[in-house]
Amino acid sequence: MSGAPPPGPPKLWWPELLGSPATQAVMKIKKDRPDVSVEVLPPGSPLTPEFNPERVRVFIDLNGLVAQVPIIG
Repeated sequence: MSGAPPPGPPKLWWPELLGSPATQAVMKIKKDRPDVSVEVLPPGSPLTPEFNPERVRVFIDLNGLVAQVPIIG
């Protein structure tokens, strides 16, 4: 018997990371979903509007803390 949690659906969002440092957030997302790319975006970054199921955008504030809940897309 292993100590790993039972497999379930892949994680799609990370509300627990709101207010966390960007580096910590990126590491958590990559641990949970090694199959997606993670983009860290400061305030005012230009964005492309398309949905990408292989991407998580991490929006940070001027202090480098997660400003919005990171979500797949």
